[in-house]
Amino acid sequence: MALMMKANKALGQHFLHDADIAQRVADSLLETPAFKAVVEVGPGQGVLTALIAPRYQDSLSLVEFDTRFIPILESQFPQLKGCIYLGDFLKFDLAQLDEPLAIIGNFPYNISSQILFHALDYKERVVQISGMFQKEMAKRVCAKEGSKDFGIISVLMQCYYHCEYLFDVAPECFNPPPQVVSGVIRLVKREEPLVSDEDYSILKMLVKTAFNQRRKMMRNSLKAVVKDPEVLQDKRFELRPEQLSLEGFVALTHWFKSLP
Repeated sequence: MALMMKANKALGQHFLHDADIAQRVADSLLETPAFKAVVEVGPGQGVLTALIAPRYQDSLSLVEFDTRFIPILESQFPQLKGCIYLGDFLKFDLAQLDEPLAIIGNFPYNISSQILFHALDYKERVVQISGMFQKEMAKRVCAKEGSKDFGIISVLMQCYYHCEYLFDVAPECFNPPPQVVSGVIRLVKREEPLVSDEDYSILKMLVKTAFNQRRKMMRNSLKAVVKDPEVLQDKRFELRPEQLSLEGFVALTHWFKSLP
């Protein structure tokens, strides 16, 4: 589709124009009976929407922040009348959509981590997330322990989703080209989360506390929340946070919950 609007740098806009890549992004969303609704984040001029609307037009919603694109989307996709929302996805109440649901998009890079954290707030509803991120962020989501990319978002997302890095996308596939390589990932909800929803706040607190001082041994970073110095003598606390496995953080969450 020909570009009709100038990209807004303040919103981090880069318009995908490669038809093959757009199709691969659309295909990254697994068609299963696991979800009843699909929401596309930041559809812009509708390049991706045109590919997914025929598949999901009875269940598809669009959330677009840029007012310029709403008339274009409403004109191009009249079948989505009433399901095109103007607003900030980070403030969008996913509870208003049918559940379970899936999220797809060429996500704005400047708020990509916030998009994932927002999805985590609705993790009981969101069963699949797929789409394009800055490659650095995409690698972080899928990283394993021992990697420099392993961090807060790796642990939190992987406790609830199977995360798979699918493919790179070169800058020249966009207009204007970003200064970074992009990456497409797919997240599919685990049948059983590694940490229960009710313990998510504990997990999040421990992970953020540990990784906010990622160069330190966890004994030093967690002493602010673990008051008993004898407890901190456990060998696991000699590790730096990126060295502790996903299962280790799960065990740490269960252990912390059991403290008097």
